[in-house]
Formats: sequence, C-alpha cells, structure tokens
Amino acid sequence: MSIVILASLLGIGLILLLAEVLFIPGTTVVGILGLVISLAGVIYAFSIYSAETAWWITGIAAILNLAAVIYGFRSGVWDKFSLKSAIKGGTFDGRTLGLEAGMKGKAISDIKPIGKASFKDSIYEVKSETGFIPVESDITIIKVENNKIIVK
Repeated sequence: MSIVILASLLGIGLILLLAEVLFIPGTTVVGILGLVISLAGVIYAFSIYSAETAWWITGIAAILNLAAVIYGFRSGVWDKFSLKSAIKGGTFDGRTLGLEAGMKGKAISDIKPIGKASFKDSIYEVKSETGFIPVESDITIIKVENNKIIVK
C-alpha cells in the first residue's frame, strides 16, 4: 500500500508541474502545488523506506521534475502565449484630408455640441467649440486634429 501512496504523491506532483509548464504558464500556483506534493512524496519515502532507497526515489523524482521544467521551456510552449505582432494602426484614417482651419461650411443639423456639417459637398461630424449651433448656420473650422473637426 505504501508504494501506491508514494507513486500517487510523486505522480500527482509531476502532473501538476507539467500542467503548470505546458497548459497554464504564469500562474505558479499549480507549479508550486506540484512541487509541494512531490516534496511530500519524498518525505513520505524517507519515513517508510531505508535511507538508501529514499535517496534513490528523491533522485528519480528530482530528475523527472527537472526534465518536465526543461521540456516545457524547450518545447516552445511559451511562444504560443507571447505576443509577436504590434498594432501598426492609429486613430487617423484620412477622412478629414482636405479640411483645414478657416474653411467655411454649413450646419446641416443642430450642433449641440456634436452634429453634422457640410464642407465641399461632403458631410462630416463636427464638434462645436461654443455649444449650441442651430441648423443652416454658417460655420467655420477652428481646428482639425485626429479625425475631430472643431467648429464655431
């Protein structure tokens, strides 16, 4: 019966350590739990078997646990969890090209403080600098930045 308990402790510890390295890296809770259970198995071996047998069991358990960690780092598992690309886009998408400060236009909806306006026969969403601007009012662009058109 003692061999079953020992094998269970060492096996469960190794399985938890492999699970930490291969499936849920970065949490460390499962890995630490695996090492603690493996250590409990080694302590159990020292309490049940002779010192020479217990040292053999300790050596085999250490080699298996170390092999599991090395395999996890060499297998490329960490590459699956790491980001390899960068976002290259930005907020400017070119919809305000051709618009510049000082251009005149007409409000085609109430601007309170955001609404629609027409510049060069195109309709844009604009923001009022001063607050409410009624429909059909003449407006002027004050500033264009990052797809935002500020008018007065």
